[in-house]
Amino acid sequence: MSLLARPAVATRAAKTMQGLTRLASRRSGGPGSTAAWQARFPAYPRDARESTVPTSVAPAPVTVYAPPAGTAGRPPVHVNFHGGGYVMSMPEMDDALCRILAVEAGVVVVNVRYVVAPQHPFPAPPTQAYDVVRWVAEHGAEQGWDGGRLSVGGQSAGGGLAAAVARQALEQDGPAIGLQVLHYPPLDLATSARDKKAAVARPMLRPWMADVFDTSYVPDPRRRADRLVSPAGASDTVDLRGIAPALVITAEYDLLRAEAARYAGRLAAAGALVEHHEVADADHGYDAKDDEKARATYLLIARHLRQAAARDPS
Repeated sequence: MSLLARPAVATRAAKTMQGLTRLASRRSGGPGSTAAWQARFPAYPRDARESTVPTSVAPAPVTVYAPPAGTAGRPPVHVNFHGGGYVMSMPEMDDALCRILAVEAGVVVVNVRYVVAPQHPFPAPPTQAYDVVRWVAEHGAEQGWDGGRLSVGGQSAGGGLAAAVARQALEQDGPAIGLQVLHYPPLDLATSARDKKAAVARPMLRPWMADVFDTSYVPDPRRRADRLVSPAGASDTVDLRGIAPALVITAEYDLLRAEAARYAGRLAAAGALVEHHEVADADHGYDAKDDEKARATYLLIARHLRQAAARDPS
């Protein structure tokens, strides 16, 4: 076991990473700042408001992005979960994604600041995420969206949470989810990152990062086989027929590519895979730096959201 895989050490490392992330977000106009994220793709206007969703874990701050003025009727709603290894709280990273989806898909986007580890380890994040999605589904009339045309999605750890939400919706008979978007998600924490192989010698995600993230999120290795943590793990063999249709997006060089592709195959066997799209010549988190690839992927997601919203919910 590496030193960083020890819970006490991982906790200290995670809190240090959180502090550095907060400093970067406050730095005026610098890389990683909130202003810098909001400056991307200026052609897509930002029409957003802040709100809070009550949950059984803790109140969840959300940013609600509106579709263009004049969108007919009550628009569909998409709930987005940001990445960050279940440790960093950085929904502002997804500001450009949310703006593009609101405009191109004509949906309301609810971008969630969910609780993170080590302060809130598993199962708090997926429990809160599911609570948020249920609230969004049930409160559309008063909030101005159509909770019956609902989708969920996320990048990296957010994709893992989106998968966990879809699983809980399957097990608890709702809410009905028209699409789950899993964008380079971690779906097998039961397998050590040191046993995973990437297509390049030095992928963006390194084993030491996984030690910090995985240990902070699920300190007990035995619990990492849970179906809400590792649906692509060997121990989860439950029939997934009836789960929300899925768009799975992987990056060619990503250390997590194989587990996401494996889960895509499992979803296909259950009749729930809409598309498995691979981004060529890209690594984990590519869309934070490569505007061209980011735009192409975000437009792909928007197209799938439009199609999901147009399908008969029955």
